[in-house]
Amino acid sequence: MHPSTQSQWRERHTIVLISALLLGLSLRLAASTTRPIWYDEAFAILFSEKGIQDMLAGTLTPVNGVSADVHPLAYYTLLWGWMRLFGESLLAVRALSILFGMGVILLVYLLAKSVGLPKVAIPATILTAISPFQIHYAQEIRMYALLALLLMLASWALWQGVHNGCWYWWGIFACSSALAQYTHNLAFFYLLPLALTSVLYRHWRYLLYTLLSGSLAGLFYLPWLLHLPGQFARVQSDYWTSRPGFDRVVTTLLSFTTNLPLPEAWLPGALFVAIFCCMIAGRQTLRAYRLRLPGYQAGLWFLYLAIVPASLLFLFSQWRPVYIERALIASGVMYLLWLAWALVETDLAIPIQRVTAVLLILAFGTGYYQHLTYRGFPYAPYPQMMQALETRLIPGDVILHSNKLTMLPSVFYARQLPQEYLDDPPGSGADTLAEPTQKTLGLYARPSVEDAVGEAQRVWFVIFTRAIEEYHQQGYASHPHLEWLQEHYQLQGVETWDDVRLYQFIR
Repeated sequence: MHPSTQSQWRERHTIVLISALLLGLSLRLAASTTRPIWYDEAFAILFSEKGIQDMLAGTLTPVNGVSADVHPLAYYTLLWGWMRLFGESLLAVRALSILFGMGVILLVYLLAKSVGLPKVAIPATILTAISPFQIHYAQEIRMYALLALLLMLASWALWQGVHNGCWYWWGIFACSSALAQYTHNLAFFYLLPLALTSVLYRHWRYLLYTLLSGSLAGLFYLPWLLHLPGQFARVQSDYWTSRPGFDRVVTTLLSFTTNLPLPEAWLPGALFVAIFCCMIAGRQTLRAYRLRLPGYQAGLWFLYLAIVPASLLFLFSQWRPVYIERALIASGVMYLLWLAWALVETDLAIPIQRVTAVLLILAFGTGYYQHLTYRGFPYAPYPQMMQALETRLIPGDVILHSNKLTMLPSVFYARQLPQEYLDDPPGSGADTLAEPTQKTLGLYARPSVEDAVGEAQRVWFVIFTRAIEEYHQQGYASHPHLEWLQEHYQLQGVETWDDVRLYQFIR
């Protein structure tokens, strides 16, 4: 390539990259201040603001022989520091995850370039920028965007270490791997296949480096590793996760493509696009392998890291059910890299390439629209509901939440209001907020409605419609909390706030 032509190509390449990054940023900023938070996000804020010492107590204190909570504290600690600098506005707390999400986009570009696929770098970057699955968790006030960032950094560092041999890449791999484990315990299911890359490609010379850096990462992680059995036991004893079946393979594929949930009428079309894209990419992968097309090894590596972590987590979950799609967020990034490679690097026929690209963009657009507009369970218009309640409360009133799912978001938006919530049935799948964690939060669940309302003359009862319907489906005439209130109070009115019902009772 002539120097002037090469310079022009690099300039256009840079412009497209910056445009892709700006597109990703704008999509992640959209509705970041208007999307309501849900229980997990409210928990992250209210828990992180307490500081490291209290968070350790609220996580590791034993309860019936298991840990109080299931997550390590890297993200919560970073959020604590971030909130001390920038405050606790919705934009401020979401900005941390957005920052991590932008880092993921940039790492996709760098990784594609590093594996020798410059033509793949821009399409993969664009797919990551517009992926609704990646956007969702880059907006959510949780640890998953950080998890994706660290695992992609570990992937980039490992590839560079194996192919360049520089020692500092192995140090980056060790540090990012350890930090990923401190971010989410299920990071191991991605890191193990990643560490076997040297074996996969028979790079025996660097297998020792992988083992040494992996051992260093394990040494960094050892203080928390000692508590891991108690955290997994906590998941097994009280959490909602169940043994996955084949349906979770489908939901994982849909999550990587359009994200979930989707309206029932949209599911067939979304599934068609997901399967069609996989079939096209799978066919091209086989062709590239048979013909040994340039870059086929990198394409196989992307596919390997998209499939194997999910497979390992699926198999492990047959013994200890811990399968959640969002924990596979880094595999979702590798899935996008694999699709981009199959589309532009395997001599795919132009008409098929264009049809596949259009279908993908349509699917991503559908998923993104659903992400922006979805307000069903577990979301609700908490700020509007709390603002309305604040104008109607009189001294002595009590706002009673059926459980923690509506309580914590409501507290975030209206800490000044008198609010109580009821304990989850002990040992049930919903019993996820242990007493030491409640102590850290300073929000104790009440054992009964009678204990929660005391002598209150008026009670505002908040409950998800879904909770009432679940009792109806089990053959009960009413929800037990509503039954008690109806027996001891007079119902004055019922309001519906999207998927939440607000009942007003007077003694």
